[in-house]
Amino acid sequence: MATRHERRAERVGTDGREIVAVGLERGLNDLYHDAYHVLLTMPWRWFFALVLAGYLAINGLFAVGYWSLGDAIENATARSFSDCFFFSVQTLATIGYGRMVPKTVGANTLVTCEALLGMIGLAVTAGLVFARFSRPTARVLFSEVAVVAPYEGVPSLMFRMANARGNRIVEARLKLTLVLNEMTAEGEQVRRLHDLALLRSEHAAFALSWTAIHSIKSKSPLFGKSPADLRAAGADFFASLTGIDEGLLQTVHVRHVYRAGDVRWDARFVDILTTEADRAIIDYTRFHEIVSLGEASGAREGERAGREHSPEQGRIDGTR
Repeated sequence: MATRHERRAERVGTDGREIVAVGLERGLNDLYHDAYHVLLTMPWRWFFALVLAGYLAINGLFAVGYWSLGDAIENATARSFSDCFFFSVQTLATIGYGRMVPKTVGANTLVTCEALLGMIGLAVTAGLVFARFSRPTARVLFSEVAVVAPYEGVPSLMFRMANARGNRIVEARLKLTLVLNEMTAEGEQVRRLHDLALLRSEHAAFALSWTAIHSIKSKSPLFGKSPADLRAAGADFFASLTGIDEGLLQTVHVRHVYRAGDVRWDARFVDILTTEADRAIIDYTRFHEIVSLGEASGAREGERAGREHSPEQGRIDGTR
């Protein structure tokens, strides 16, 4: 069980790795010291569960207060906790049906406090819900794996992305970082970051798909490394994409992590683009599919042979 000063295990990105940080307080202390960030970033189901729990708890506490005052609510059943609870609900929400009303100074004092708390609580909850809905987010689909295959005659690391929202992310910038376990000159193991240069790291208007390519040349941190080397070094590839949502006019950010086991060597992605006379079709149902280089080479040879034996294609090419 995690101690008071041990941060609970959390998933980092999508790599599935769990990290436990010791010395950072979590739980109720974290909610108390950084409540706004916690409430803004927690999953919706936990947010609504927390709001419901707080709502029931507040009404329950005030119901106990009304119940302890005895016969303080007119038209309520004497010593009935349920009547006290529902009277609290009506007061907190400023409903005021008019059937049950306070009739003592103590009850009126509690009503005053609860009405004030209700107005503050409504404002805070509405603000949090609005802030959660208005947070800019990007729906970018990353390929399930990355591949290493020749591109323009150079071995290259590649993965692809798609804008699943169908709008444009303008001034999109992509950064790829390799994280490795390495040894310092003093023999200490460190987690070192290496920036991987991309053939294209910016996109003026990211709307459909984008294949990120890193050429593995002599200056690349991946040069000379094998799949076993990357696994032994605990390699992680962090892809970070930022840009401006064209509709919201706000900066959006998304990231993805590829582990060493997510890299497929000597393979390439299946082509998802089909061109016709007046349109281009992108088949996202095959977005994650890959083929080995041998299979891809055989498919290209078959297509080339088909073109050579096609009279219509021959006339276009000027060979017949």
